[in-house]
Amino acid sequence: MGASGSRVAEKPSQAVLETAKQVTEAHQKMMDQMGRVIIGQQDVMELMLMALFCRGHCILEGVPGLAKTLMISSLSQLLSLEFGRIQFTPDLMPSDITGTEILEEDQATGKRVMRFVRGPIFANMVLADEINRTPPKTQAALLQAMQEYHVTVAGIHHELDLPFFVLGTQNPIESEGTYPLPEAALDRFMFKIKVDYPTLDEEIDIAQTTTSKPLEQLDAVLAREDLLRMQEVVRDVIVAKPVASYAVRLVRATRPRVEGNPPFIRQYLTWGAGPRACQALLLGGKAKALLEGRPHVAIDDVRFVAKPAMRHRLVTNFTAESENVSTDDIVGQLLDELPEAV
Repeated sequence: MGASGSRVAEKPSQAVLETAKQVTEAHQKMMDQMGRVIIGQQDVMELMLMALFCRGHCILEGVPGLAKTLMISSLSQLLSLEFGRIQFTPDLMPSDITGTEILEEDQATGKRVMRFVRGPIFANMVLADEINRTPPKTQAALLQAMQEYHVTVAGIHHELDLPFFVLGTQNPIESEGTYPLPEAALDRFMFKIKVDYPTLDEEIDIAQTTTSKPLEQLDAVLAREDLLRMQEVVRDVIVAKPVASYAVRLVRATRPRVEGNPPFIRQYLTWGAGPRACQALLLGGKAKALLEGRPHVAIDDVRFVAKPAMRHRLVTNFTAESENVSTDDIVGQLLDELPEAV
């Protein structure tokens, strides 16, 4: 069982208690609605929701045909958010996503003026499809917007409407002609979510459903204002010191140069996770608790988000690659071996 408690032994605020109940009800409604168009992938959809409530961004990695795009567009319908899709290609320029200034003639005065035309990034939920297929300068333009919530064109800042949520997708099969995101860029994403093949029964249902009737329209569950309020309340969810300690110890245990860390860390990793991983674990834990109607974080909440929060923040070495040891294997072994209390 996970530990729980308050930061200074105070009770959770009334706002947190009320919001926790609302989030639980909205979560159930959203999962029911998503189940009308998406079969399976429950954990994937839950992690996307958790990142959204934390104002984080996600990378979804999976082979083609696993409904990644459909999940993202369906989520935007449920939350009444403006959805934008950017298909990343090698010839995509930064201005193709941020927007550009055009010269326009004023019909009344005859004068020519510059007018900014907004790009597809000006949406609440942006699908960055195959983000690793575009050059680094275009990736950097997207990452700046993710971090700063504005774009700069011709020296002028243009604010993005909140909430702003980026979901990048990657195809793990093909590497030719791609520009892998560097570790510093990957660190900007709260979660890296792996989308796996469905089970046999789920795939039978998918085959029957998608070949017999058109997709259903989904009903909105949350308004934009409700989502913004919930994003504020997530940070007020209580984290007891033992839970925070466990999250930090888990992250520090991935660093091969820290004395006393397990031998397999030094054997398989070149670099461990940084402080952003601690933030992702605790914020993700807060969102998980809120989805379940709890005003406090348990250690089990931290364990639930450990792999998506850390798998893209660890750098494996040649030994790990030659022995086919993944970052998920390393995090899984840490979860088995690291004691919950010290």
